[in-house]
Amino acid sequence: RAEVLRIARQAGAFVIEDDFVRRLVHADAGPLPRPLAADDPDGVVVHVGSLTKATSPSFRVAALAARGPVLERLRAIQIVDTFFVPRPLQEAALELVGSPAWPRHLRNLAAELKTRRDALTGALAHHIPELALAYIPSGGYHLWPRLPDGTDDVTLTGAALRAGVAITPGRPYFSAEAPAAHVRLSFAAVAGTGEILEGVRRLRAACDEVLRPRP
Repeated sequence: RAEVLRIARQAGAFVIEDDFVRRLVHADAGPLPRPLAADDPDGVVVHVGSLTKATSPSFRVAALAARGPVLERLRAIQIVDTFFVPRPLQEAALELVGSPAWPRHLRNLAAELKTRRDALTGALAHHIPELALAYIPSGGYHLWPRLPDGTDDVTLTGAALRAGVAITPGRPYFSAEAPAAHVRLSFAAVAGTGEILEGVRRLRAACDEVLRPRP
């Protein structure tokens, strides 16, 4: 963390801390690190947070925190449009985060995310062991399994869609050439663990088509 800030200062650059997943921590996660902006006295870090992911897709409320000259520049650029959040949305956000139900909601969210993550990782290990999970996250709502060597992520994504389950090829999420093929599996936009298990069953059919083609 200190090295990132040092390099940014020396280069005259800024660090964008996109911290939208902080409220999507899983129930078994350890203590969260402080935001990088908390250790930045020089105005190098621009911290971005959001209520959207932890509440509702239509609850489009975010916050930007910065200090020094960069804050004034950002304010001047954005004051015309995005800083004018509609008053009803502002009131709803204030009532939400100021309510005693807000911490309870976050605890329930953390528990449910862990339950869904465990359901997906367990089902993958049992039904599709070919998809390697090098890392199981303690936050967020995606898994990034690695595909067997020689497998094309776009091809598998198309086969999965034909089988009735939507996944995302991992290639566009790498800033450079990917070291291996991956897919992104989400466990948030489902009704519950039953849909997760059904999704893995359908993905198994897609893998049978792509990984072990029938003659």
